[in-house]
Amino acid sequence: MQHWIRYYFQLPLFLRLLSTVFVFMIFFGMLIHAIEPNNFPTVFDGIWWAFVTGATVGYGDYVPLSTPGKITAIFLILTGGGLVTFYMATLSAATVKHERDLSSGKVDYKGSGHIVLIGWNERTRQLIEMMTENHCHEYIVLLDRTMKRLYENHSYVHFINGDATTEETLEKANVKEAKLAVITADPSKAEHAADQSVIHQIVSLKGHNSQLFIIAEVLTEQQKINAERAGANRVIRSNDFMSTLFYHELYHNDPIEPFELLLALLTSRQFHEEPIPEGYNHKTMEDAVQFHLNKGSIVIGYRYNKDVHFTLKPSLPLENVQTLILLVTLRS
Repeated sequence: MQHWIRYYFQLPLFLRLLSTVFVFMIFFGMLIHAIEPNNFPTVFDGIWWAFVTGATVGYGDYVPLSTPGKITAIFLILTGGGLVTFYMATLSAATVKHERDLSSGKVDYKGSGHIVLIGWNERTRQLIEMMTENHCHEYIVLLDRTMKRLYENHSYVHFINGDATTEETLEKANVKEAKLAVITADPSKAEHAADQSVIHQIVSLKGHNSQLFIIAEVLTEQQKINAERAGANRVIRSNDFMSTLFYHELYHNDPIEPFELLLALLTSRQFHEEPIPEGYNHKTMEDAVQFHLNKGSIVIGYRYNKDVHFTLKPSLPLENVQTLILLVTLRS
């Protein structure tokens, strides 16, 4: 008996209340059946009456007629009715609290195969929007220590408020079950400090999940090698990329705007690296280009001896090509 009592008090509050409600309703249902078997022919009829009365619904299909039956109904209303009301109020309060904790980043993520985004900024916001527009189905866990709540409504984004270098936060984000992480540099910090923070986060993620594929953003060329040594699988130097774009914007001599052109390209197509089409080993680059054009893809380069080449000679034998670099339409 003591074991069951101890187990009862270890249950969550709403489960304790629900089980107590069921015990009370079954007790009063059996009692009213015993007192008025003619008006309540079965135990289930009595339990049905107890639930309807205790919940203050009052259908009136079963009504006690005797004095003992009416006294039983009074006790049911005073005890069971209050208990049902208290249960509903507790359940409602728990639901509201869960939603509040969810939006403020206090609820652990229990899923797997998700993408972890570290840092809330304009880059991660746009990344989430692009994933939405292109109907990507991966669930996203957003980690940020500065944002107090997730203000934008994304049904597939789970927010965790915390420092990505602490074990507690990584446990909450279930990083052990994640398939990929993206670390963005903090724009509010100086470049060197932002890169040091990114490297620290890479070390923490790899220590928590050594198989995790990590894409990291650094701001300075000097820290690229350190980010790779820390365990990043891909390192993006955003400052170098933006400087190149500025250069092309400054010195292009035609109506085309390089930045807008590149933005349109990257939002509509993806870079892919694929092997030579089956049966094309003894053909030429011209044949491979035509093959992929028929599939709606564009060959922009090839890899040979680990080097990427963008000069496509039609007569180039595909025997001298390891893989092809393609631009393919984004899947919707």
